[in-house]
Amino acid sequence: MALKYGHYLQLGPLLNAQRPLSEGPEHDELLFIVIHQVYELWFKQILHETARLQALLEAGETHHALATLKRILTILKTLVAQVDILETMTPMSFNSFRSRLDTASGFESVQFRQVEFALGHKRESALHHYPDGSAERATLAAALEARTVWDSFARYLEGHGFAVPDEVSKRDVRESIAASEAMQDVLLSVYRQDALISQLCERLVDLDEGIQEWRYRHVKMVERVIGTKTGSGGSSGAEYLRSTLFRPLFPDLWAIRVKL
Repeated sequence: MALKYGHYLQLGPLLNAQRPLSEGPEHDELLFIVIHQVYELWFKQILHETARLQALLEAGETHHALATLKRILTILKTLVAQVDILETMTPMSFNSFRSRLDTASGFESVQFRQVEFALGHKRESALHHYPDGSAERATLAAALEARTVWDSFARYLEGHGFAVPDEVSKRDVRESIAASEAMQDVLLSVYRQDALISQLCERLVDLDEGIQEWRYRHVKMVERVIGTKTGSGGSSGAEYLRSTLFRPLFPDLWAIRVKL
């Protein structure tokens, strides 16, 4: 039997995976579910691409790494654009079914935590939001122990003859990326000596900025829909999200701007 479109894409399970809880149901609950399911699919793809990016960097593959970064950046633009769709939902419409969400919240997204970890925003406390012995906690524990994109980039620079300082090349990968003046000196040498590798640095800056852009649009959307109310998962809602803004993933690439 020939492979069919619907079977290949598993459209049956996919299109039946939206289960509104409100009576009626409330019209906008389907939109809310679809948007967040699509986010999770894009998070899955970003993780797929960041894993490839790290492999390419560690293999010294500049051109393919640049192409992969372009794909990730394009996906991030799509994530931002989805906020425009979600903002067509009014506060009254969201509140018509919000109470049925109980404690369910995007705060619980394991895949987004994995994305954060892969990009260097690591903290062991994130594991505590998932029960001991759960698959989610095991997934994040493994991500906590893994190298980040920045660690792979450091290996890339070493492979291209740059003397990456030990405080970067031998750092504890369980920790968030911290600024390093010695690494900044290396990056200044990169910008002054190698135009192609400096392009790779700039795409990493774009990636950092893209995540920050999505965070900003997300917090403004939350403020627009629920104001200063407590988040569904018990967080402080928009207040918590604002605390995540403007925190650079790759601080050294921002720090050197004043020295170039």
